Amino acid sequence: MLTVPRTICLGFLAVIMVGTCLLWLPWSTSNGHWNPFVIALFTATSAVCVTGHIIVDTATHFSPFGQLVILLLIQVGGLGYMTATTFLIILLGRKFNLRQKIALQQALDRRGIEGARQLVRSILGLTFLFELTGTFLLWLIFRQDFRDPQALWLAVFHSISAWNNAGFSLFSNSLMGYQTSVPLNLVISLLIIFGGIGYEVIFEFYLWLREHLRYWGKPAYLIRKASQMTFSLNFKIVTSTTATLLILGTVMLFLTEMRSPARFGLFSWDQKLLLAWFQSVTARTAGFNTVNIGEFNNSGLFIMIALMFIGGSPGGTAGGIKTTTLRILAGITKSALQGKEVVLLYRRQVPPSLIMKAVAVAFGSMFTVLVSTTLIAIADPEENFINILFETVSAFATVGLSTGITSDLSIFSKLVLIVTMYAGRVGILLLMAAIIGDPQPSNVQYPEENLLVG
Repeated sequence: MLTVPRTICLGFLAVIMVGTCLLWLPWSTSNGHWNPFVIALFTATSAVCVTGHIIVDTATHFSPFGQLVILLLIQVGGLGYMTATTFLIILLGRKFNLRQKIALQQALDRRGIEGARQLVRSILGLTFLFELTGTFLLWLIFRQDFRDPQALWLAVFHSISAWNNAGFSLFSNSLMGYQTSVPLNLVISLLIIFGGIGYEVIFEFYLWLREHLRYWGKPAYLIRKASQMTFSLNFKIVTSTTATLLILGTVMLFLTEMRSPARFGLFSWDQKLLLAWFQSVTARTAGFNTVNIGEFNNSGLFIMIALMFIGGSPGGTAGGIKTTTLRILAGITKSALQGKEVVLLYRRQVPPSLIMKAVAVAFGSMFTVLVSTTLIAIADPEENFINILFETVSAFATVGLSTGITSDLSIFSKLVLIVTMYAGRVGILLLMAAIIGDPQPSNVQYPEENLLVG
């Protein structure tokens, strides 16, 4: 039976296979030869899953046609299969049926199914607005070093890649050539952050800002009316957790890595802080890098593994277990230590269903990473364990950062990474629902019994 989760998962697989066939063609390679199938499959999966993992240099291995295919796959993967499908339905003027509305609701992790058409239009409008703005700003930067139309193509590619948290770059060393460029670091960072923070958060902030601007300069009672508009629990958790992780990640990476005279001794203190900031941002599932990740020590790699595993926020283009899952797990721990039986966040009680979902996401994610790491460690025992763990977490969280071992892995390990990237993009709960099928209702109630915990 083709359930909604299976429809979404098969949709992503279909896009990956189409991308694989296109990247397999001789037109997609710079030398005009047929692309090895594993390279085409790995690159297509990485692009659709907006991961950024590569086993060949995107800038030199692929032709302009191949690069365009990768960019289109990133765009479809970032929007999501159901969002892209819904957009086509709108263009064709067809009506939504209930099944399509439910599929879109599950794909975007929304609470309701109302306003699907308007939602998709808003998402598309927001996406193109940010990508167009990013393209213009990056074009102003790249045109200082490249001539048009190359500067424009670089701007378009990197803007779409950054907004979708993909991490693909048309530079062989990613963005290391612009590691001290404040304008480029700022533009790419903002695209990554807003792309991964979630559409609902951006929409909610826009409504709040519009309401306050509407009553700007008006009588006091109207200003008070505007100030009564409160943010949702989702907005508060996502924004506060994102800000905390960005600042904490910057500080920790600065203390562990950027103060190393052997690796970053030639940079000034403000440049080191800029490098630490960008790595903290890009670890939130973006995949760009302005320093050589392979030069990091174990402490720096472990910090980035933790940031990658957490990832971005629901409804955005980022991966990981998401910031909301982290806060719910932290809330569970706090309540347990205080002897409470409910989880409170900002004076709001978290429903038991969300608690179970957060625990399932965390456990399923850790299990997937554990299995993938074990399989790769068995297939490639010569590789350092911390590098393998970094690789698998990066793949599952759809980050794309690497210590440089991806292309040296065996074909079996690359296939493991392909499956890991796919599982991380569609979501572990959605993937399991597609495999297991819809739950069967039961009227049987079993007796409770206590057991020892801790």
